[in-house]
Amino acid sequence: MNPYGYYYQYIPQQENPYTNYQTNPYMQQPEAFDSYRQPPAFERRVTALERQTERQTKELTRLNNELKRQNEELIRQNREINRLNERVEQHTRRLNRLNQRLRAVEKKFSLPFTPGEGGF
Repeated sequence: MNPYGYYYQYIPQQENPYTNYQTNPYMQQPEAFDSYRQPPAFERRVTALERQTERQTKELTRLNNELKRQNEELIRQNREINRLNERVEQHTRRLNRLNQRLRAVEKKFSLPFTPGEGGF
């Protein structure tokens, strides 16, 4: 018995593809017999597909790294825009306060209003 609990006679044996060639000299050589010179078409196709997959993987990795870099740049620029927007809001509030003080002074001295009565 073998390790799988079967007798050897019940294990299907794989046939040797070269048996007929070796016994019958009038048969043509099988294609696989010549494989040391040129791989069969499916092996060439598999090799080409493996190369293509490798190239596409490298390209996807490069594009993914580029996307990450551009995303980080976008985040940095967004922070800069937010910072500048806060400064603009601060200056606008400051200008509005100064405009209100100017209106109070004009009212106190009965001066005509300056252009832009609604403020900024």
